[in-house]
Amino acid sequence: MSNIDEVIDVTVKTTNAAINAVSEKAEDLKTVGWVSYLLHLIVAVAAVVPGANVGVALLVIALVIDLVKKGDAAGTWQESHFSWRIRTVIWAGILYVVTFPLFLLLWVPGAIAWAIISIWFLYRIVRGMVAMNNSQAVGQ
Repeated sequence: MSNIDEVIDVTVKTTNAAINAVSEKAEDLKTVGWVSYLLHLIVAVAAVVPGANVGVALLVIALVIDLVKKGDAAGTWQESHFSWRIRTVIWAGILYVVTFPLFLLLWVPGAIAWAIISIWFLYRIVRGMVAMNNSQAVGQ
């Protein structure tokens, strides 16, 4: 075996090992991702179903999980899921706060705005879950 063949062989083995490590890391984070998505889903469904109310505690727990574990997902397809969930919660929160005065002053338009935000939130969670189930990045 020539030196070039040895270098190529070592490079291929090293590259394969790195790819396998990243793949294993992403798979290990799937459990964390499913827990977070399920917490988000419970909140999202409760926001769409009239009379259902689980509060924001589950959402805060899911957000904290995502913020804490996001660094572990760096360089994997899972990284997009952590960012996706964090952005979804932040944008939904901003939209709820911005439309809250409308909800108080003019109940019907406020309720419609909150229903639209809730449906958008549910859509984002389901879309993320489908992508993660397929082991794909989301939002790309």
